[in-house]
Amino acid sequence: MKLHQRRTVIASFAALGVLALASPGASAQAAWPAKPIRLVVPFPPGGGTDFVARLLAEKLSSQSGWTVVVDNKPGAGGNIGLDAVAKSAPDGYTLGLGQTANLAINPWLYPKMPFDPLKDFAPVGAVSAQAVVLIVNATSPYKTLADVVAAAKAKPESIRIGLAGNGTVGHLAGEMLERRADMRILNVPYKGAGPAMTDLLGNQVELNFASTAAAIPQLTGGKVRALAVSSSKRISNVPTLANVPTVAESGYPGFDAITWTGLVAPAGTPAAVVERINAELQKVLALPDTVNKLALEGSVPTGGSASQFAGDIRTEHQKWGALIREANIRLD
Repeated sequence: MKLHQRRTVIASFAALGVLALASPGASAQAAWPAKPIRLVVPFPPGGGTDFVARLLAEKLSSQSGWTVVVDNKPGAGGNIGLDAVAKSAPDGYTLGLGQTANLAINPWLYPKMPFDPLKDFAPVGAVSAQAVVLIVNATSPYKTLADVVAAAKAKPESIRIGLAGNGTVGHLAGEMLERRADMRILNVPYKGAGPAMTDLLGNQVELNFASTAAAIPQLTGGKVRALAVSSSKRISNVPTLANVPTVAESGYPGFDAITWTGLVAPAGTPAAVVERINAELQKVLALPDTVNKLALEGSVPTGGSASQFAGDIRTEHQKWGALIREANIRLD
């Protein structure tokens, strides 16, 4: 998935009318939505995914007149909430905000998954993308990514990288960088992003691939230095990150490791309903207020058609699976 914005509205209401008339249950589809739409968030309130979901619910409700209700169902790295979506009636009244972890990474980490991310959902559309940022303490001698690579090659595993947890995008971005740069750094896993950041600030570890949401306040306060961002393009919409080079342009072309979110519905949801939701989603993602609020946490809107998002999920699923197998990454 690319971190650039895609603004393609894919279906006209006239075409939807033809589809509805040509299919059984046309009257039910034409009346959709006749009741509130439940948007399942597979993480607790207050986190980044929850922020995006509540922003979406607010904008969809105000722009389309629909009633969209956020339902937090956390647990098992997002698996519990997404499983609830997969097992819901495919009528367009249950949506889930999936993301990299539960649709592309967890299937390779968990010995048993309650759903198949490639078969049990109807992808509706990509919503947002967020890079991770390679940061060091502001007092660190490392000024560039090249400095880190040179030091790690000179003395393997002498540089420690704090992880928010095994299997996170930050962890996998570090594993990917190790392989691309042919270096060895020492992984230090923590139980969350907060403790990992605390030890970076205390010089207990030298590196952290932090989410933009976690990195921005520390960058603003001058407590950390950003060496590179993991996305394929620079994060131009965030002042504190706009001039930070990408890992790709720092000598590793094609490097792209992001956290993305997207709407999914249960498999079997009528195509006309999926496309209608997608069309409204594109309008919401194009709103300046949406763009500005996503930028506050270092995210950008992505958008695009349902079929594009389906392809993105398949690509990310294969990419992370290959890395997890190669690095033999396991959950603690």
